Amino acid sequence: MAGSRPKDSESTTGRLWWRDGVVYQIYPRSFQDSSGDGIGDLEGIRRRLDHLEWLGVDAIWLSPCFPSPMADFGYDVSDYCDIDPMFGSLDDFDRLLADAHGRGIRILLDWVPCHTSDQHPWFQEARKDKESDKRDWFFFRDAKPDGSLPNNWLSIFGGPAWEWDEEAGQYYLHSFLKEQPDLNWRSPGLVSAMHGVLRFWLDRGVDGFRIDVIHRLLKHPELRDLPVIPGREGHGYGGLEHVHDENHPDVHASLRDLRKVIDEYDERMTVGEVYVTDPNITKDYYGKGDELNLAFNFALVHAPFDAARIGDEIARFDALVPAEGWPDIVLSSHDAPRHASRFDHPRFGDDRARLAAMLLLTARGTPFLYYGEEIGMRQIPIPEDRLQDPLAWTLHPNASRDGSRTPMQWEPVAGGGFSEGDPWLPMGDSERRCVADQREDPASLLWLYKNLLTLRRASPALMSGSFRRLEAPEGVFAFERLHPEQRAVVALNFGEDPITLDLGGGAPIGGLTTTYGAFLPPDLSSVELTEASGLVALTGASSGA
Repeated sequence: MAGSRPKDSESTTGRLWWRDGVVYQIYPRSFQDSSGDGIGDLEGIRRRLDHLEWLGVDAIWLSPCFPSPMADFGYDVSDYCDIDPMFGSLDDFDRLLADAHGRGIRILLDWVPCHTSDQHPWFQEARKDKESDKRDWFFFRDAKPDGSLPNNWLSIFGGPAWEWDEEAGQYYLHSFLKEQPDLNWRSPGLVSAMHGVLRFWLDRGVDGFRIDVIHRLLKHPELRDLPVIPGREGHGYGGLEHVHDENHPDVHASLRDLRKVIDEYDERMTVGEVYVTDPNITKDYYGKGDELNLAFNFALVHAPFDAARIGDEIARFDALVPAEGWPDIVLSSHDAPRHASRFDHPRFGDDRARLAAMLLLTARGTPFLYYGEEIGMRQIPIPEDRLQDPLAWTLHPNASRDGSRTPMQWEPVAGGGFSEGDPWLPMGDSERRCVADQREDPASLLWLYKNLLTLRRASPALMSGSFRRLEAPEGVFAFERLHPEQRAVVALNFGEDPITLDLGGGAPIGGLTTTYGAFLPPDLSSVELTEASGLVALTGASSGA
């Protein structure tokens, strides 16, 4: 079927949604439950589109909602072209897509190309017969002559990356859980099938894909042993030099082929999870504007609350992204602790969350918001008997990602307005922090997010202006965004003391501060910032633009 398309396209507005807009990540299990079973679903998301439209986001990214045994909560896919009944149906998805598009909101799906579920029909067929045309869609291998495993690779989730399969009579490779057999992207049949998956959803009207662990798409063709890092013998996965199981040079040819499929359709995009912390590697996944549209910069996700460190990471990635590419800004996700908790402080915790909001929505690049970020949701401690994440059992309870996946806090009532049933994970304190209360409070973090999003959408400098770091006192990250029509200057005081600085002079014609009710300075040559606060000020066009 041909899906509906948003009316506010680049051809009519001049804005390219994934470059100039803001993406909001939804973990479907935790956003809104419409059925009362304690698990969020697609109809629940559709019913909450009013919130997303009011907030002002341009797109939503849905974590996996395909059929799955849920060994890794949807990242073990058993059918790439359907919806898991837990979340609804294809008809529910079509309604969500149509309603979102009617509001000018795009939808990205979370595509998992590196592995399937062991329950996927492809794997079931492959394991039964060595002569199957799907056998080489996976990595089936015999033991070495001495009886040891095919190589020394380890699973990211703990233990060997090889599992003996009695029915197949061989070992198979799994980079994650044993229930997630790796796919072989050197098989033409597999590549053709996966390109068909993309077209299935693109034909339906989907606007793009977040691509899971894209840096592991291609392995060394000989699956060679990994070198052991000197001095780190016996340190498991972290003791190996991962030169053959990830970031293989051949991945870029596959990405160029994927990009050709995406570019068959108007205004579609991909954003890749290149889960490394070195932007020098991440930048290569843009190619020459012919691979990924965006690649996540995870160096920022792991940076502490420090002006110099965060400023360095923003500036470094901005400089490394090729001219044909575009950077992105992300602080939280379903795999990382929420930044409101990472940056928390007994006195300045909420102020730091406000500062992070301004950083996220004013730096150069596409911002990715994680659900609940707009109300300052924190990590929720999960009792051991309620832990769900497989990492809690394969590695350690402290490795669980459940604390960042708890249900959205909508209302100050039992169940938080998320569900009438027992939520799949414990709720946070919705009586202290929820959407309904913050909607009524113009001084709230939610309103700061909305006001920043409104300002950003109206500002050519904040959407597409260049980036230049400014000199600033210790503890302050300051930068300007230059556009032929406008200059924006941003100053963020990460410190615990007030500070005065010079931002180059000029009188602001618009902007915001993180402190509710505070006025912009009349002259940017003398700017006073209280502790843990920031401002963005707009001026007229600059001769340096």
